[in-house]
This record gives sequence, C-alpha cells and structure tokens, in this order.
Amino acid sequence: MPDLSHGDDAAAVNSLRSAVMRLSRRLKHQRVDESLSPTEMSVLGTLARCGSATPGELARKEHVQPPSMTRIVALLESKGLVRLDPHPDDRRQKVVTQTERAEAMLEESRRKRNAWLAKLAEELSDEEWEKLRAAAPVLEKLAHT
Repeated sequence: MPDLSHGDDAAAVNSLRSAVMRLSRRLKHQRVDESLSPTEMSVLGTLARCGSATPGELARKEHVQPPSMTRIVALLESKGLVRLDPHPDDRRQKVVTQTERAEAMLEESRRKRNAWLAKLAEELSDEEWEKLRAAAPVLEKLAHT
C-alpha cells in the first residue's frame, strides 16, 4: 500500500496520476465521432460493459446527477444511439439500451484507439512492454474501483 509520507511512494503516485491523465487526454483525441462529448461516449461505454440500465443507475455509475443523465440520455436517443424501453417491473421508469449503431460506433472507436496505442507501444523495449502488459490488470482494477 502506498505511503504518501514516503518520498518514493508519493513520487510514484504523482507520476502515475500525471501519466494516466496525459494518456487519457491523448486517447480522447482519437475519437471516431467528434459530435459526441466524452461524457456521452462514457455512457455508451458503460452500457456496452454493463448492459441496459435505468437513467438513475447510469447516473450513479457515471457519477453525475440524475437530471444531467436525463439530458445525456435524451441527446443520445435523438442521435439514434440509445433507445428507451419500459421498465419490466416499474412502469414509471425507463430502461436505456444502446442501439446497433452505438455498438458499431464503439467498436470502430476501440479499433482506432487500440491501433493508436499499439503504434505507441512499438516504441517500447521488450522489457517495457512486458511490464506494461503485467500492469494492465492492475490499472483496470484501479479504473473500476
């Protein structure tokens, strides 16, 4: 466990934060559809990973207020990327489901970003690549904690 009072741990945490933020910003520029905001893309990604959800569930997963999620879902629906279906147990609610168009767009976005990242990784030594491969599951765990 990192000890931020320890100079080496504090420097490593700072370096990790900075590197992840820079890499994330660079990856965001590899978007397929420039008309979607990063938040809209994130909602589509959450639907792809977790399946259909109510707007309230999406708001919790995306750490936004429910009224904001309602607006985001409405925008995505107007673009044909999600559909709203009646909730099976509670007719007052709706369930948000991504459309085939959204699935295809997300797949193309993943392909483009993966190709961009693979090209960057070609600059790494074999040892650096192995370290990065080993770190990927740990970074995934941090991202979804």
